[in-house]
Amino acid sequence: MAVVTMKSLLESGVHFGHQVKRWDPRMKKYIFAERNGIHIIDLQKTIQAIKEAYEAVRRTVASGRSVMFVGTKKQAQQTVQKEAERCGMFFVNNRWLGGMLTNFFTIKKSLLRLKKLEKMEVDGTFENLTKKEIAGLAKERAKLQKNLGGIKEMKDLPGILFIIDTRMEAIAVAEAQRMGIPIVAVVDTNCNPDGITYPIPGNDDAIRAISLFTSIIANAVVEADNEVGLKIIETLGDEDEDMESLMGDASVKEEDREVDIAAAIEKYSGEGAEDASAAAPLAADAADDDKYGIGD
Repeated sequence: MAVVTMKSLLESGVHFGHQVKRWDPRMKKYIFAERNGIHIIDLQKTIQAIKEAYEAVRRTVASGRSVMFVGTKKQAQQTVQKEAERCGMFFVNNRWLGGMLTNFFTIKKSLLRLKKLEKMEVDGTFENLTKKEIAGLAKERAKLQKNLGGIKEMKDLPGILFIIDTRMEAIAVAEAQRMGIPIVAVVDTNCNPDGITYPIPGNDDAIRAISLFTSIIANAVVEADNEVGLKIIETLGDEDEDMESLMGDASVKEEDREVDIAAAIEKYSGEGAEDASAAAPLAADAADDDKYGIGD
């Protein structure tokens, strides 16, 4: 099954770039032509870039690493959250806090604080506080949830970042580059593709285009998870076959054991009969002794 089709790219308006005067010359290799003062992106190169990014994300997830979806612009917020939650990955869709990657140790403290506040609200701690204190804690929790809710369960740095609009998320790009984390990013004609591990040339402003790109990356995560699940099932199947083999060996051994036991019974039954015939005269003598009062 194709990762993406030319038709879906055209219908989503992925090929529309920015005005010619707003272009970044480093995007020249991804531009097909100019129409009415607008740059048109080469969709053949977009498809190839999507396939490469798709494989990169799939390999990362299959190796046990996570993906972070980043898109804080208004057009991307809902889609980023929806698709990240669909594939069970982390996301940042409100604001990128400086140091979210380079100072993750401090971010962890904020995450622990968020979890503590949520626990306080559930376990009845708020009942012993004043309304003013409760309002202050609730406000703090809402702020943390808004900025960090998408990475609340993240324990380690992500294995790869997916970014919508590298110009707006310049800090995220810089931090990922500094930490050596691969980047998959949608780059429009006004963006700089240099430094992006897997640049995907395309429209990063249209909601439909953003939804298409984000869903493709989410599909890569889901496919990788399914592959891992299938491997586990296959492993379990192999274990079942091994168990059946062992059970088969055990049944053969049990049959052999029954044959051996039957042979032993027959052998010792024969010996018992011989012993019984040999002991018969002695038994008769003992009976005569009892009869005539001879003995102890």
